[in-house]
Amino acid sequence: MPGVDKVGADLLARKVTRRDFVKTGSLLALGATSFPTILAACSTGGSPSKSGPKTLKILQWSHFVPDYDKWFDPWVKAPPSQYEQSTVDMSDVVKQVEKKYGKQLDFARLTNFNPHTNRYFGFTYSFAPDPGDYRQSFFQQVGMANGPTSWEEMLTATAQIKSKTKGAVRGGIGFSPEPDSNMAARALIWSFGGSEQDADSNVTINSDAVVGAVDYMARLFKQAETAEVFSWNAASNNQGLVAGSLSFILNSISAYRTAQASKPDVAKDIFFSKPLSGASGVKPLASEHVIQTYIIPKFSKSQDVAKEFLLYLADHASDFVYQSKLYEFPVNPNTNAQDKLYGQGGWLDSDPYKSDPASKLQVLKDATTWSVNVGYPGPASPAIGEIFDKNLLPSMMAAAARGQKSPKQAVADTETQIKAIFASWRQKGLVGGTK
Repeated sequence: MPGVDKVGADLLARKVTRRDFVKTGSLLALGATSFPTILAACSTGGSPSKSGPKTLKILQWSHFVPDYDKWFDPWVKAPPSQYEQSTVDMSDVVKQVEKKYGKQLDFARLTNFNPHTNRYFGFTYSFAPDPGDYRQSFFQQVGMANGPTSWEEMLTATAQIKSKTKGAVRGGIGFSPEPDSNMAARALIWSFGGSEQDADSNVTINSDAVVGAVDYMARLFKQAETAEVFSWNAASNNQGLVAGSLSFILNSISAYRTAQASKPDVAKDIFFSKPLSGASGVKPLASEHVIQTYIIPKFSKSQDVAKEFLLYLADHASDFVYQSKLYEFPVNPNTNAQDKLYGQGGWLDSDPYKSDPASKLQVLKDATTWSVNVGYPGPASPAIGEIFDKNLLPSMMAAAARGQKSPKQAVADTETQIKAIFASWRQKGLVGGTK
């Protein structure tokens, strides 16, 4: 294993945006669906002598579970798709890992593979599920101690909780230009039977299903939320859940892990739900909260060292799962973490980090069956990445919630923006579809 250093202190301790990436010339970034909570950068450099020692330099996100970084930093010493044209083809890394640990899950392949160019522009190794997080004590007060199973149940419960607490406790689905609001908008649209695009990269946003989802969000805001949801950042819903001002959010287990350390009584009150059902007959879905994807720039001088590191990382799935406190799951089905994580009596059955009850995280055992990539049912293309970066979907829902547009008009206007984005990327030869 080559020596590995962290670089770029000005970016290391915070989440960086794609604009940061471009401005600073960062050399390795995450894939198109990695932006829920992270944008990482990694560069490779080393001795010009093939026989001499080599060093891999990595600039990457600070983990939402701080203990992971405490593990990762000493351990390593022992892309987004928008940048595809500037990245190394990662087919060899993906195939080597698949040969050892089985084919990537579909949502991982649609994250690091462009079917239009037939090229792996990145390497995806893990994801974080995005369940519902709720305060059980509040839901008990409205007769729903086990949490909601549908979007309508969630609206009813959070509205009643808001009424009972005179507005002190609200619903926690955002409408703001930040990652969690983007992820919530997509989960809702999918569960209502809609999507941004189809499997062939044709724009499908203007549908009755999407209009229904936008109408639902407008009702949710009016009945169960307050104007704070229009100006949240990525940490706001976590903070509100732990503080007791929010009864339900969509997020990973990171807020819960934080509460375990700082407010154990609150952590005991936080439980999780599977994706909420929307339209009848439609399978409830959620995007990954985070999906970790590395890319290597073509101008990297030590591409072989970077690939060696990624293969080494894939060999240690049980380590990155455990050290992330079960925040990260592998995207290959046969890693050395599978039995430890999913097996009977495994970590999700009996949380090694002392959940109360110990089985609290069992709800995540089938997360690979309801997690999908941003852009589903199509790929996480450069067009989809730009739509996410411009926050078009939460803005569409905010316009309806504020009464600025009808749900139908909000969707129609967003379709115009999305079609222009797709057309631009098609001209560059990086996105398929014809409409």
